[in-house]
Amino acid sequence: MMAFERSPYRTNENVVYDQPVPFSHDHHTAAMGIDCRYCHTTVERAASANIPATEICMNCHKEIWKDSPMLEPVRASYRDNQPLEWNRVHDLPDFVYFDHSIHVAKGVGCATCHGQVNEMPLIARGASLQMGWCLECHRNPELFVRPPEEVFNMDWERPTDDPEYGSKLVAAAGIEDEQRLTSCSTCHR
Repeated sequence: MMAFERSPYRTNENVVYDQPVPFSHDHHTAAMGIDCRYCHTTVERAASANIPATEICMNCHKEIWKDSPMLEPVRASYRDNQPLEWNRVHDLPDFVYFDHSIHVAKGVGCATCHGQVNEMPLIARGASLQMGWCLECHRNPELFVRPPEEVFNMDWERPTDDPEYGSKLVAAAGIEDEQRLTSCSTCHR
């Protein structure tokens, strides 16, 4: 039963959710070179990374693919001043507090939790997001952090020639001891 609860079937890992528009992170980030922060504007300063407003989409799509039937929901949203109703892919339970800004500030890269979104034609959950999965990072942050300037680099790879690399990053970021990181009240508020 425990294995079933942690299985991708149960956690919806790698499941593509229907969306009002088939948005391709692969196309927009990898092919077009658009930085995550262009759309997810609050990721560095707020708990939520925010879903972009239709105006952000229309910055380009007023000119590019402006007559595409696939983008009619975006145009209608903009024209009618009604937000698109996206289906959340990375959705934590209401009793879990998660702050994107502190994770980004401490060196947790987007790909750590969201997977290689730059390779996803349609977005899917990149990890289980279950408590045990989160605790693995909180117990061993040295295995997951990266330099702050590499947080948004989807292609970053950890150097293999320095066994203390992660520990140095943890110290430089001022990441607290395991006792604080694994306290229930850190995430359950």
